[in-house]
Amino acid sequence: MQTPAALLRQPDIGRTFMKRENDVPQSAVKVARTRARSERLEARLSADQKALIEQAAALQGRSVTDFVLASAQDAARRTIEEHARIELTVRDSRAFAEALLSPEPAGARLRDTVRRYRRATGV
Repeated sequence: MQTPAALLRQPDIGRTFMKRENDVPQSAVKVARTRARSERLEARLSADQKALIEQAAALQGRSVTDFVLASAQDAARRTIEEHARIELTVRDSRAFAEALLSPEPAGARLRDTVRRYRRATGV
């Protein structure tokens, strides 16, 4: 069993932290982050744009990278959802117009249901 001081200092990753029974090792977290962010995205921006982004990131207590990634991801999701809604609306409106212009004849089951409804309600 290691001493409390040995548990606090982890030389393999060079960080000081308290070790608890259920904690995930910091080295595993570091590897997971590396795997999750293996792609690169670069952009050129003006000094004003950079200052604006840095200020917004600081206000949220995030790094510029985290702020930019979260903002871009939110914008991408909104764009995709908006596009899906528009597609669905166009597709649905076409189906609705087609149903109004060329209705299917009532089937036997529907006619039977209408008869039973009329008998039950006296209509």
